[in-house]
Amino acid sequence: MVWGDSSVTKAAKILIVEDESIVAMDVKMRLTRMGYTVVGYASSGEQAIQLARQTEPDLLLMDIKIKGPLDGIETAERIRALQDIPVIFITAFADENTLQRARITSPSGYILKPFQERELSIAVDMALYKHRMEKSLRESEERYMLAIQGANDGIWDWDLQQNQIYFSRRWKEIIGYHEDETSSSLEDWISKVHPEDRERLQMAFNHHLDGLTEHLECEVRMLHKDGNIRWVLTRGLAVSRTGQRPFRIAGSISDITALKQAQEQLIYDAYHDFLTGIPNRVLFIDRLGQAIERQKRNHMDGLSVLFLDLDDFKVVNDSLGHHVGDQLLVQVARRLQKLIRASDTVARLGGDEFVILLETTKGITFARNVAERIEEELKTPIKIEGHEILVSASIGVVMVSIEHHRNASDVLRDADIAMYRAKAMGKDRHEVYDLPYNQIAAQRLEIENCLFNALERGEFQLNFQPIYSFPDRQIVGIESLLRLNPVDGTPIAPSVFIPIAEEIGLIRDIGDWVLLESCQKMSDWHKRYLNKSHLDIHVNISIKQLRASGFVDRLKEILDLTGLKPSRLKLEITENVFTENIEQIAVVLDQLTLLGIQILIDDFGTGYSSLGYIRRFPISTLKLDRTFLFPSKGNRSNEEIIKAILALANQLGLKIVAEGVETEEQADYLDELKCHFGQGFLFSRPLESQVLENLFQNNMVQVTR
Repeated sequence: MVWGDSSVTKAAKILIVEDESIVAMDVKMRLTRMGYTVVGYASSGEQAIQLARQTEPDLLLMDIKIKGPLDGIETAERIRALQDIPVIFITAFADENTLQRARITSPSGYILKPFQERELSIAVDMALYKHRMEKSLRESEERYMLAIQGANDGIWDWDLQQNQIYFSRRWKEIIGYHEDETSSSLEDWISKVHPEDRERLQMAFNHHLDGLTEHLECEVRMLHKDGNIRWVLTRGLAVSRTGQRPFRIAGSISDITALKQAQEQLIYDAYHDFLTGIPNRVLFIDRLGQAIERQKRNHMDGLSVLFLDLDDFKVVNDSLGHHVGDQLLVQVARRLQKLIRASDTVARLGGDEFVILLETTKGITFARNVAERIEEELKTPIKIEGHEILVSASIGVVMVSIEHHRNASDVLRDADIAMYRAKAMGKDRHEVYDLPYNQIAAQRLEIENCLFNALERGEFQLNFQPIYSFPDRQIVGIESLLRLNPVDGTPIAPSVFIPIAEEIGLIRDIGDWVLLESCQKMSDWHKRYLNKSHLDIHVNISIKQLRASGFVDRLKEILDLTGLKPSRLKLEITENVFTENIEQIAVVLDQLTLLGIQILIDDFGTGYSSLGYIRRFPISTLKLDRTFLFPSKGNRSNEEIIKAILALANQLGLKIVAEGVETEEQADYLDELKCHFGQGFLFSRPLESQVLENLFQNNMVQVTR
């Protein structure tokens, strides 16, 4: 607003309080010339109070010495107690006592008689402007306080120059404290954060204050006064002058304990069998994977797995009903749990299949003894609804070998083979898987020799498999897949040569080559095919690469060299990256995220991580392992797991890519469940780059199989 702006002044109504009518008329004429509306004048305090109530003026021009028992100061005080009207005193009195009394009413101006018209104009304009601004500020503050109270958040405001923090009453209530029970220091705040989360909160503050993040956002656990833990979401925004460090940062904390508890329940449901309550396939694979990793690190044997399949379970379902069959599975699960130690794990894979992980066993004899105890336990009939049911099981036993078993899937494969051998040999028995050590050792040596020369010989090749969105089935990304084709031998599968490359220290050079080639390809495609500039390139990253010194710096160089935008690069990691050196991995992932690179978890559900890491680390997408997709029509054994994982992802704000989509039935089902993306042979097999470019040139969206 500009002083004297006619759009404002013409709308302003002014009440004159003056006991000398000549003076009052003079002031009225001046105000009228300025464009104001005089709604009346009063000569006494009582009359002024009445007129103010009737006319609701925007401003009072008040003489101090007026008729009646009330002087101008007392009159102004009474009017302002009832109405929000600014007051300008116009008087000939300037003694200190009068001025002191006038200050009590917080006047908007004080003009001494006689005065010039310019003085009056400026004083009135400023008083009206100031009042409008103050009113707008009060309304804004009221809206803000209502919003804060509605959101039920706690407010904090940190003066960085004075190093003092204001905490609102609600901030303290969230963690159980009264108004006078906390200090105004950052140290007091940090002391109330769970010890494991303090460094993360301080790092979030530092990153934002250093300008590395647009705003502060961090979930931490805080210690409630009653000793319990409360989850809070801390948000904030720093304020700084141009080119200078921030001088203030303010924000809020929200109590998200209930949300976290709901997420924990979702996680529990996703990893436990809904019928028996024991671990399901996902949790078993997680624990088996971690046990394998520990065995590799310690170079020790002593890990075994039993794979159980109930004999003729279908007969029970068909003759007595599925409800009896379900109760039978529950009773079998309880019996199995009684036979194992606290350090072991029994899980239900689905249907009538159970698996047992035995840790720290002393050779195959111990595993055989457990299998025999299971066989003996199952000979006792199980009573259900008046029926005595005899049940037996075919059991496959496998001793985990560091050389032969790279991951949990390998172990389950061999245990499953042994179980089917037991079933083929008459059921109600156990068989041990026999490892072909010599053959494996020879094959490994041959692969090692090949890997040492593969880069130099140009034996590595990249294939590319598109990723499609649901439901429109448009290409949104392309996964780069490494292949090894020795010039003097048969192709070697990535699942075979990559773990060996990691063990013999070649994965860094191979991984850098894959990143360089993949980024260069996608950068070229973006330039040559403008309608494909939205595509992302997905590259698989080994745990050894992430832990290698200078990985982030080398990746920056590759992006600079190829010209690929960081936001178009997605790195796929497996869950085993979270098995050790967690803090080192966290730093690397945070650095990659700050560059704009997205992190995905590949083969989700088959890895080795502690299940909480998907919330703790900057993960954007989960790639659902192909083993969760039902293989054929009518067989949806993993349906509940898929639903649980999708629900979990939605709760955490994650995207899902379903791998291994091979049939229209699978695709339609995933679309029905609101899965975000799909990848598999239904859409496209992995393609050589030239084949993919031909499709781009022909502007083909649906890739043919």
